[in-house]
Amino acid sequence: MNPVEEKIKSLREQLQYNNYRYYVLDNPEISDGEYDRLMRQLSQLEKEHPQFITADSPTQRVGGSRSDAFSPVTHNVPLLSLDNALSENEISEFTERMKRNLASETIEYVCEPKLDGLAVELVYDQGVLSVASTRGDGVVGENITQNIRTIKSIPLKLLDIHGTVPEWLEVRGEVILGIEEFERLNKMRAEKGEPLFANPRNAAAGSLRQLDPAITAGRPLDMYCYGIGRIQGINPQSQWDILAALKQSGLKVNPFSRLCRTLDEIKDYHQEMLENRDRLPYEIDGIVVKVNQLDLQSQLGSKSKSPKWAIAYKFPARQETTQILDIIAQVGRTGVLTPVAVMRPIKVGGVEVSRATLHNQDEIDRKDIRIGDWVIVQRAGDVIPEVVKVITSKRDGTERSYNLPSACPVCGQPTVRDPGEAAQRCINIACPAQVKERLRHFASKGAMDIDGLGTKLVDQLVEKAMVHTVADIYRLSKSDLIQLERMAEKSAQNIIGAIENSKTRSFDRVLFGLGLRFVGEHVAKILVNSFKSLDSLEKASREDLMAIHEIGPQVADSVVDFFTSRENRRIVDELRRAGVTMEIQQENPTGILLAGKTFVFTGSLERMTRKEAQELTEELGGRASSAVSKNTDYVVAGENAGSKAEKARNLGIPLISEKEFRQMAGLES
Repeated sequence: MNPVEEKIKSLREQLQYNNYRYYVLDNPEISDGEYDRLMRQLSQLEKEHPQFITADSPTQRVGGSRSDAFSPVTHNVPLLSLDNALSENEISEFTERMKRNLASETIEYVCEPKLDGLAVELVYDQGVLSVASTRGDGVVGENITQNIRTIKSIPLKLLDIHGTVPEWLEVRGEVILGIEEFERLNKMRAEKGEPLFANPRNAAAGSLRQLDPAITAGRPLDMYCYGIGRIQGINPQSQWDILAALKQSGLKVNPFSRLCRTLDEIKDYHQEMLENRDRLPYEIDGIVVKVNQLDLQSQLGSKSKSPKWAIAYKFPARQETTQILDIIAQVGRTGVLTPVAVMRPIKVGGVEVSRATLHNQDEIDRKDIRIGDWVIVQRAGDVIPEVVKVITSKRDGTERSYNLPSACPVCGQPTVRDPGEAAQRCINIACPAQVKERLRHFASKGAMDIDGLGTKLVDQLVEKAMVHTVADIYRLSKSDLIQLERMAEKSAQNIIGAIENSKTRSFDRVLFGLGLRFVGEHVAKILVNSFKSLDSLEKASREDLMAIHEIGPQVADSVVDFFTSRENRRIVDELRRAGVTMEIQQENPTGILLAGKTFVFTGSLERMTRKEAQELTEELGGRASSAVSKNTDYVVAGENAGSKAEKARNLGIPLISEKEFRQMAGLES
């Protein structure tokens, strides 16, 4: 056997094994990104050396194996998987290929979110659900009818609104488990000592493939429908018609689906869904792009495992596999010790990461994380990467357990863990690590936004004992800063100017910057709107605080404890004497321009980003929401406004342009 054939054989064996782990056991050992790389490597080698292609290659079939625990169901129309596009070039190649094959410059596409769940088929006979099955290998799936019947969003009988219920309907869709439900399920499994699911997709698959439907019924699964197999009784002409017919029949379709007519519109939709990814209650890993007209789909046809008229335009992978080289403890601004895994560098979500938070000792013990372990790491949005799961099958006996130290790794003072708390903390308030983190937080963008006062400068200021508290920042002079390493006179002057400018930051940002436990940006705004000044907040009792909507016992205790400290009161007094804002500036007349109004922004704005528009809304007394509801006052629709605009029309909510919003905000006449 020559080297190329051996490599192909090795890749097939790896993929077949990991298909089994993923689809049959619902217990993957590698990340989605690593699996995709192996599959693309095999596909490329087989393309270059077609003489080595075999019928049992993973590239020649659609999905995973069928479990023997369920009876087989043959799909009348193969339930194919999709080819992937991982870059703008690849999605451009897809649209160019459509133009060439259809000899047309104008092709309409339907773009839909690519839900990360389990593909299933529902068969309705005379409008009644008769059989439900998994994708299986694309031709034969598993009968999961009893389990599917437990999902409340799936109708057992189709609606008959206009007398158009088809005689026979095969519906394709994705069964999912929401993110909150997934986290709740894993927490329950951890408490019972059961193995954790790696992600919501595996949790959904594991839930659907329970032998006891009562277990499935106890898990809040959901399903979104996106296509059909064989159909009799109605005659849709397009993918858009199919979605409308499914919705009319009482089946759930994704509200974010959109018609696109150009490559730029597809790219914009992809970017919009990528930006909204972390606001959705469920996981998506890309978008699906389909030629809209069914006659054109038929003209294009299919390959052995995927249709030629559709493609999945994937997001960068958010889960990868790597090895933990060491575990260290970092000390935060409140003294909490956070264990951090030092890993072999790996790209996750397009960003190279070499560290991941392990949260606390309980989390390390629960997941049985050891130094030397191979693990699956994920990065969602802009959060610090975290270890999802240990791949125990890769252990060789050299791995070492880890426990947080009993002494602070920075100042050497003893650490404590209060009863009922997961956190272990250093209680030395003079600990340099805590001082540095408090200063960085105070100067951060969401707080005082002191440009130039970054990590390296803070380190020097603390290490040279020039700054001990946040109030000391306002005693710094240009001559103090010039003494520091790599500090030019102009840079020093700019930083002093930024410090001076920060004195006028709004009161809620000052409060957030002080770093009270459990008081984030949103809670700071609630407290400021209720108490108007720091003097009033300082005098508030626990009962006064808990009387405010959204303020619970944790926040109330934190505020009372903060002002009980003589040192904290001294720092606040010094900030006040330095001229830092300590109350709401009532004299600003613009603060009431949008008072009491709720705005939702959708589509692309020209003059400002959505985040800037949302921040402006809140500055002017309004509320910026991400979802349209009956409580929404206005929906600001930019270019390519999607389902939010449609929902606003259905609810009778005014749709306004960016210019009209800017006029309401006093930015334009």
